[in-house]
Amino acid sequence: MTEENKPEWRRRLAFLTEHRYFTIVIMALIFINAVVVGMETYPELYGRYPEWFQFADRLLLWLFTIEIALRMVAAKPFYHFFHSGWNWFDFLIIAAGHLFAGAHFVTVLRVLRVLRVLRAITVIPSLRRLVDALLRTIPSLFNILFLMGLVFYIFAVIGTMLFATVSPEYFGNLQRSVLTLFQIVTLDNWTESVMRPIMDAEPLSWIYFVSFVLVGTFIIFNLFIGVIVNNVERADEEEAPPAKKRDVEALQSEIRELKEMLEKRE
Repeated sequence: MTEENKPEWRRRLAFLTEHRYFTIVIMALIFINAVVVGMETYPELYGRYPEWFQFADRLLLWLFTIEIALRMVAAKPFYHFFHSGWNWFDFLIIAAGHLFAGAHFVTVLRVLRVLRVLRAITVIPSLRRLVDALLRTIPSLFNILFLMGLVFYIFAVIGTMLFATVSPEYFGNLQRSVLTLFQIVTLDNWTESVMRPIMDAEPLSWIYFVSFVLVGTFIIFNLFIGVIVNNVERADEEEAPPAKKRDVEALQSEIRELKEMLEKRE
């Protein structure tokens, strides 16, 4: 069914669900849900007003249910609603809140309440583009992860061979060495807790640590950042408004024409 063939009431409903103020209201409800979930983490507060927290949770759940229902009705035929993976995410989060209602699923329900906050991603287009770009990086990251695994393995084996007797708590075996290298690559207090005690016994050990930081942190991590930034730029270009794309194409065409004219004059 095309947009023109939709009944008037359904077109108005679609206009309502896509309106900026509707999005603002949903974002406000998500924010309230986040505040309620955060307040539940204080036992003295939750123990004093448990019925109010339960009422707020059920009310928010039904408000989100109404929102999903309105969006499904507006997307006539309704299965068009499920063409988007983000709509699937919204639907499953809200549906699970109804399915797991009951005393036996208290922990599951608390986790689902927290996951409702993630719906902010589906509401804000810029966040959706960012997450889509991050998901696109997964295939590209496999090669970088493989390279990082090789670097970690090589340095872990070398570290175990060199410092197993000097510092067995950090380099006593391969597993400990990998865990130590992970601490080093995060730059978390590695100089004072790891490197300097070993340097007291092995003065030249700084070569090992500095080389690993240069390779592991500054090179491999920058590869991660480069791949992510590249995919974010691609996502922005693909979701650019059609008018903007046409303007860019027209500008590129004019530049080509100018180049041809200059070449002919020469």
